Amino acid sequence: MRLRGRPSWKTIAILAVLVAAAVIGAGWWGPSRFDKDVDFVVPHGATLTSVAAKLQRERVLASADGFLWRAKVLGSHDPIKAGEFKLPAHSSKATILDILQHGEPIRRLVTVPEGMPSIMVQERLAAERLLTGPVAVPPEGSVLPQTYDFERGETRAAVLARMQTAMTKTVKALWPRRQRGACPLATAQDALTLASIVEKETAKPAERPIVASVYCNRLNIGMKLDADPTVIYPITKGKPLGRRILKSELHAVTGYNTYEEPGLPKGPITNPSKASIEAVLHPAKTDYLYFVADGTGGHVFATTLAEQEANKAKWFAIRRARGQM
Repeated sequence: MRLRGRPSWKTIAILAVLVAAAVIGAGWWGPSRFDKDVDFVVPHGATLTSVAAKLQRERVLASADGFLWRAKVLGSHDPIKAGEFKLPAHSSKATILDILQHGEPIRRLVTVPEGMPSIMVQERLAAERLLTGPVAVPPEGSVLPQTYDFERGETRAAVLARMQTAMTKTVKALWPRRQRGACPLATAQDALTLASIVEKETAKPAERPIVASVYCNRLNIGMKLDADPTVIYPITKGKPLGRRILKSELHAVTGYNTYEEPGLPKGPITNPSKASIEAVLHPAKTDYLYFVADGTGGHVFATTLAEQEANKAKWFAIRRARGQM
């Protein structure tokens, strides 16, 4: 029979380990003290050590060293992701580490709609409060309309550069595959210019190749384009005019007035979509030289001036019935 005595050193050591594990685990699995959701940004190239220090600086954690110690003992060894993450209020240290290693970063988005002129692209970037730094008005036609991701604190100039790179890559890919001889476009910049006119003339995707064919047909026979949006552009830089075009404006020589000046205007009048660029590079095969609104948001097309005048009369009748004349 063994007499009861003091515990052996092995028993003490085991108990000590269990107590230490309980203490570490309590700090690891227990809730943190921050009582509001936190949007936390992990910079590109950040390490677990630098992230722990940043969490302490931003008062998400009380101790970077304590977080690092527990992470190495109890946490996953997967790398930290870069990006912005939402840390829910009272998250445990284990939850915070798991979010930073395996969570999905918050996606911040800015959208350039099809046909948005460059002055409005600049205004949209300037109004985005999560971006930083100044941004200039980009050259017209240099931005590809679509939605772009950005990170909190990223510079506006960097986001704009991605928008312009997207347009450059798109044109570079589309221009070599153009339907040669369909439209007298000498350069890719000419294609952008004509695409910008098509973009402003119709909001219906199915009409783009047809509208493009009208302008290509006119260019092929040396006929002026007579496009209203080109008259408006030097007045508003692409913003809505808000009134009817004045007769004096129809006769002004601006480099953009296609009623007075033959050929293409001197540059794009907006940022055209990929679809509009494709339309001028692959126009529909038609004999149309004219088109006018049909009252439904689309257009009716004509081959002869007589047909065009009859279509215009119908359009004017629609406007009168609506009280728009």
